[in-house]
Amino acid sequence: MTKKNKNKKLKLHPVTSFIILIAITVVLSAILSLFNISASYDSVNLNTGELEQTIVTVKNMLSYDGIKSMISNASTNFVSFTTVSTLIITLIGIAVAEETGLIQTFMKRKLAKINPKIITFLLFLTAVFSSIVNEVGYAVLIPLGALLFLFNGRNPLAGIATSFAGVAFGYSVSFFVGATDMSLIPYTMSAANLIDESFYVRMTSNLFIMIISAIIISIVGTIITEKYIVKKIGRYVSKTKDELDHTKEIEYLDLQYEEQKKIKDEEREKKGLKYALIAAILVIAIFIYMIIPGLPFSGALLDKTETSYAYQLFGSSSYLESGFTYMLALFMIITGIAYAIGAKSIKNDKELFQKLTKQLSNLGILLVMIFFAAQFIAIFKETEIGTMIVVWLSSIIKIMPLSGVLLIIVAIIVIGVSNLFVPSTITKWMILSPVLVPTMMQINLSPQYSQFIFRAAESMTNGVTPLLAYFVVFIGYLNIYNREEKKVYGIRDGIKLMTPYLLAISITWIAILLLWYLIGLPLGPGVYPVL
Repeated sequence: MTKKNKNKKLKLHPVTSFIILIAITVVLSAILSLFNISASYDSVNLNTGELEQTIVTVKNMLSYDGIKSMISNASTNFVSFTTVSTLIITLIGIAVAEETGLIQTFMKRKLAKINPKIITFLLFLTAVFSSIVNEVGYAVLIPLGALLFLFNGRNPLAGIATSFAGVAFGYSVSFFVGATDMSLIPYTMSAANLIDESFYVRMTSNLFIMIISAIIISIVGTIITEKYIVKKIGRYVSKTKDELDHTKEIEYLDLQYEEQKKIKDEEREKKGLKYALIAAILVIAIFIYMIIPGLPFSGALLDKTETSYAYQLFGSSSYLESGFTYMLALFMIITGIAYAIGAKSIKNDKELFQKLTKQLSNLGILLVMIFFAAQFIAIFKETEIGTMIVVWLSSIIKIMPLSGVLLIIVAIIVIGVSNLFVPSTITKWMILSPVLVPTMMQINLSPQYSQFIFRAAESMTNGVTPLLAYFVVFIGYLNIYNREEKKVYGIRDGIKLMTPYLLAISITWIAILLLWYLIGLPLGPGVYPVL
């Protein structure tokens, strides 16, 4: 048997891989618990500003309580897994827009003449920018990225990879202050107050470096997609009748549609787009009015309990933050229906729902993958193994006598590795900020710079950890659009596909952080890497 054939036999379906990871986690928790492995860390109480010690011990999932927890919480783990609701809501909106013909017509008329590399850059940049509202980009842009590439005559797998890489490796940087800033700043400021009680961290403290980084990361991501991913994945082979119809549309993309289509069809498409545009303007106007404070019946999406507008908009209890996915889906549904009315592409509601049923039929295997991924993530989190790893790694920063560039590089490595085991931004920063911020302040590095080091380093490994909730969505979509009958995209394949992005973008992040420090460029208005 050849080596190639051996590798094929060892190929695992994603569901099987998650089951194996669950088994490994359960056994590992029993072993670590047997030896009473524990760790402790200090976190800052945001109300009192005092350090509080927390002791972490491994929970044995093979114990009576552990087994009972795994069985009794299985359905809760799945139902409460935010990925499920976010994805389904998003897919309903996208399905309506696609089945009415809005997406195809818009791409055909507005994007067909644009250089594919520019489209890739815009998709990657949008993915990076999407983190302004936390993780909505994963649910929205992965399926949209697939359609964007498909209807432009390219392999949708490359669009899926581009979208996921953009959100994951560019996470927490954008052109504006967003939800991540709202979450990190209280911990950054509390950690800084351990050294200087009067220190204050503004919302815009990372604004300049975020804007420049978003553009640079998007350029690097585009290069990786075009020079490596597109060539590695190859051409897309259509199988179904619908996809053959899409292929016919794809063949038109390099020609003049006005010369190929009937005048009547063109008029319908134009009318449909006109109706969709009017609907889009109205919906956007209503949404904007709902985030403006102080006007009659306005501000419905703001958290009125907060005094700062930024927190009203992006705080943890913001209605905009929690409802943004639904708003996007509603936008696509309304504009899609408006297009269908104008273009007469759907005869009635029965036809629309029949098409939606067919469109969403691929969700079956994806939901199965999500179920087992949800169990793995929940069980791993309950064991506290990940938290202990982060605590152990944080001690490296504390005990090693480093300064300047060496300390920055070690901090980047510690945070990047920690993120593989604890993707939760708040959990990591709660543990790391009381260590990293004071340590860097003592060598004259600003808390704002420490905060951005954390944001950049966390982004470096987001795309290669199965513990990231949306990693399973990425794997699922690779399999939905995969047309090689004998090939299944597993966890290892997903990581392998993301590795070029990981290497190139990690090098880019390190270069940005070091150059900003060495040159002394401002991080934001009046804020620099050095105090």
